[in-house]
Parts: sequence; structure tokens; C-alpha cells
Amino acid sequence: QYSPECVAGADGELDPSEVTFPGCSCRSGCCAPPQCPCLRHGESYGSGPRLRLAGQRAPRFSRPVFECGSLCRCGQGCGSRLVQRGLRLRLQAFRTARKGWGVRALQPVPAGSFVCEYAGEVLGAAEARRRLRAQAAQQPNYIIAVREHLHDGRVLETFVDPTRVGNVGRFLNHSCEPNLFMVPVRVDSMVPKLALFAATDISAGEELTYDYSGRFHNLPATSREDKPLEEEENTLRKPCYCGSRTCASFLPWDSSLFSTP
Repeated sequence: QYSPECVAGADGELDPSEVTFPGCSCRSGCCAPPQCPCLRHGESYGSGPRLRLAGQRAPRFSRPVFECGSLCRCGQGCGSRLVQRGLRLRLQAFRTARKGWGVRALQPVPAGSFVCEYAGEVLGAAEARRRLRAQAAQQPNYIIAVREHLHDGRVLETFVDPTRVGNVGRFLNHSCEPNLFMVPVRVDSMVPKLALFAATDISAGEELTYDYSGRFHNLPATSREDKPLEEEENTLRKPCYCGSRTCASFLPWDSSLFSTP
């Protein structure tokens, strides 16, 4: 079932459509930090609007990204409304030589542009683990676990499963040298939209990919891929066919989703 945005999972633990943020009282067509309370504590969009890409001297922790929401008075013309407007680019799902389905751009995509959301059912941790354990080894896995590491040591987890309900994002392949990166963007609630942005200028016809492990544009210490793998875990890993110069030979693997918390 196609859905342009995330929906509540069958477990009913989280509802991404629930409005919990109060909204701003800005009356201008475009909000700006630090005046706008929605943007005061997070990153704002640059020109375009596009996400500002970190330079070589990136801070240890990136700032969160918020958008003005349904209770804001700024109106639909506000420049901080981007991901919530949904897909605006011309994309095409196509059959690749070795990776099954893939997605390519049918138009040039400038760096920092929003491409699409990774949409599906938003699950609680218990339901996400139950579904993963129920999968056969040969079945494709679409469930993604996104972990946001806070400065005080806390970790926020978001699980999205587009297996039964989802959008074009479910067909995006992994690459060890991707041209997209994922950013959690919050609009009306703390349940984020998993937004994919262009990491570099992308040509028309180029396949769109992102790093399933989350290492790209993140600190190595935040990835659970860095710990040594047990022999049993190696046998469960699937080969990577991205073809990049730095290919790790296997798709990313997170054993914590198969263990009892």
C-alpha cells in the first residue's frame, strides 16, 4: 500500500500524525531563528530551501532539524516547511543488474536538496524486533532503526517498516559511497520524518543510494558496525553489490535488533 508519509504501526505504540508541538505565532511568510520558537534550538534551511551541509570542521554533535507545523501561524509559504510538502522531484524505480529494484533521479538534484522521505509503519522496539525475527534469511528487510545520540548520553530510537505500507524510499539501495544521507526532521511531534537529502550534486539518470549503517555524515563511534562480529553474525550478513571503491563487501548488520533488550 502506497503512503507518502509514515503511519502508525499495527502495534499502535506510536502515532506519527499526532500533534504535540505548540507551534509558533510568527505572522511573516518566513520564520527565522532565533525569533521563531520552532527553529530556536535546531538547524534551519538555507537558500532554495536546502539543508545546510556541514563543512570540514563539523561540530561533534549536529543540531536537530525542526519545521513549522500545523499549529503555526506563519502559513504554507514559510521557508521552514520543506519535508512536510513531500516528494517534488521526478524519480523512477527501475530494475538493477544485481540489486533488485533501485531508484534513480530523472532530473539534476543539487546538493542539500530534499529528495524523499523513508515512509512506512512507525513501530515500537518490541514489534520491530518481533518482525525481524519472523523474517526468513532470504527475505528482503526494509525495517530501519535510526538512533539519535543526544549530548547527555541518551539515545532516541525510531523504527520504520515500509514492508506493507510505504513509499518510493523503500526501493533505495545501500552504497558504501552514497549520494544521499538521512536526517530525522520533526514537524508536529517528536516522532521524526526520516528525510533523505542529496549529499552532493546528482546528475539525471544517476542511481540514488544511502548508507544503511548511518556512518555517512556521522561519527564512527555512533555506529554499531564498528564492533567485532561473531562468526554466526557473519553467516547472516548479505553481500553488498554497490561497486564503490570502499565497498565493505557486506550490507550493514546490527545484531542488537535480534537480541532481547
